[in-house]
Amino acid sequence: MKVCIIDTGTANINSVRQALIRLDQDPVISHDPDELSKADRLVFPGVGSAKAVMDGINERRLADFLHETTSPLLGICLGMQCLGISSSEIPEGCDSKVIDCLGLVKGHVTRLDSKGGRLPHMGWNTVEHTDHPLFEGIKQEAYFYFDHSYAMELGDFTIGSTTYGTKFTSALANGNFMGVQFHPEKSGECGSKLLLNFLNNF
Repeated sequence: MKVCIIDTGTANINSVRQALIRLDQDPVISHDPDELSKADRLVFPGVGSAKAVMDGINERRLADFLHETTSPLLGICLGMQCLGISSSEIPEGCDSKVIDCLGLVKGHVTRLDSKGGRLPHMGWNTVEHTDHPLFEGIKQEAYFYFDHSYAMELGDFTIGSTTYGTKFTSALANGNFMGVQFHPEKSGECGSKLLLNFLNNF
């Protein structure tokens, strides 16, 4: 199996790479669409801001590839958010009201209403999930590690939800596109199981 990690020039890729190596994979890190098109599985991590990730995608001319790929793809944290239609995470000095994202999932990302809780939402929290194959063998209300201040609304695409002040999408699926708001690579045994499910169940 060939696993590729999509390099947008913004993500801290090494922790994801090491998690896949622990699962006996030898992931390729690339932003070359020709290389990525040969992948059996695609992993799309993201760190920083939605604008930085989308700028990286556009500069590397990856948008067309991402819209056309039929390989199973897993977005992680900001990578999941950028699968949606838009993000209201606007960097200082940016004139836009929203950041246009990939639109592969019909969800919008807004600042998390933590109801007075501390932001970013950082640390361990539980996930209530459906019986989607991504969660095979993972118990309800299992703990995963989060680090974010923006979140995607709930929708038909939601396969996992978490509450921090308000309930938000913590896992999604739309055809071959999947995403998790948490960091499976930092989530111990449950995170490893989810990554293994992604490798084996699609």
